Amino acid sequence: MDVTNHQTRSARSHPFLLAIAYLGFISLGLPDTLIGVAWPSVRDTFVLPQSAVALVFIGGGISYFLSSFFTGRLLSFFGIGALLAGSSALVALSGFGYSAAPAWALFAACSLMHGLGSGAIDAGLNHYVAHHFSARHMNWLHACYSVGATLGPLTMTAVIACHGSWRIGYLAIACTLLILTVLFAVTRKRWDEPGTTDATPETPASVSLRHVLRHSTVWVQAALFFVYTGLESSMGQWSYTILTEARGVPHQVAGLWVTVYWGSIAAGRILFGFVVERVGIDRLLRWSTVTALAGTVLFAANISAPISAVSLAITGLGLAPIFPCMMTRTPQRLGKAIAAHAIGLQVSTAMLGVAALPSLCGILAQRFGIATVAAATVGMALIVTLLHELLLAPSRTPAGQP
Repeated sequence: MDVTNHQTRSARSHPFLLAIAYLGFISLGLPDTLIGVAWPSVRDTFVLPQSAVALVFIGGGISYFLSSFFTGRLLSFFGIGALLAGSSALVALSGFGYSAAPAWALFAACSLMHGLGSGAIDAGLNHYVAHHFSARHMNWLHACYSVGATLGPLTMTAVIACHGSWRIGYLAIACTLLILTVLFAVTRKRWDEPGTTDATPETPASVSLRHVLRHSTVWVQAALFFVYTGLESSMGQWSYTILTEARGVPHQVAGLWVTVYWGSIAAGRILFGFVVERVGIDRLLRWSTVTALAGTVLFAANISAPISAVSLAITGLGLAPIFPCMMTRTPQRLGKAIAAHAIGLQVSTAMLGVAALPSLCGILAQRFGIATVAAATVGMALIVTLLHELLLAPSRTPAGQP
């Protein structure tokens, strides 16, 4: 009788925890994009040069990388429930710290807490959803991040317009994150219940990180995440400059087209969530990588202004399912024990891609002209396509052969 009740309660906890995971990814996206809107006001408050914002990006990026890289070990020590609660608390504290910081050094230091918490939440929730839910929900999970990333700047813009204070904007987001922390804390035992965890003889603790890093498929997937996020970020950050400075598109129109690019990623993740189980993950990924490659080629060709706009939407739709579907395939392809570490490595290398490849595009633009950035995105899309084909190659090997 007790066993039956426990199984019933565990089965019912899945949709509830999934709803919290959706909220978690919305909240994960909220603070990530605040600095773009807040920075001019923050810079004026502390009397800083324009380049000082690099400290926030560097501090957050390094700590994000470290926490997500070691998520497998953290999961084995604390369990996913406690890890999510503690990490969410760190992000909330960073928001309160940003809002109250009396000096620039303290404001910049808060990026360390933000990165540590966000990296663990990102890898932890990806790990949980990849093990317990379908590719449909993984796509929708990442669509929630896009929603949060859109709401963050809107919130900060509205607060500054109404109250003239960036501090209130950070405070509002921190209070939202505090509510999420309470949700994670109250439900922390449910995340680790036997009924909500796919039991396996192997656990993250039984597979060493050194063993995982010797697995060639782990590195191929990590490379794919590195290049994919670099491509997504490079298109988003540089397309506006390419359109306005190299192609003479009016600023308002270019801004609208870039918004369409980001919107197509969010819309694509919602749309593909409905079809991925019918089409199949690998087939959808193949179509997506080829579509993204076609979109970047069309954008680089610069045939006409309207076609440039369409190419951005095509590229966004192609990129949309790659990150969530690759996360879903990780435990299927590597096994659950290795996946606990591999997902953390994928999140951390994705963060490096966001930082490194757009920066490389900046160097190319400075030395060879802004038009070369469009060509660079074609190269990135081609690499993503080839890496995915490399991952599919073992599945075409006849049975009985290594």
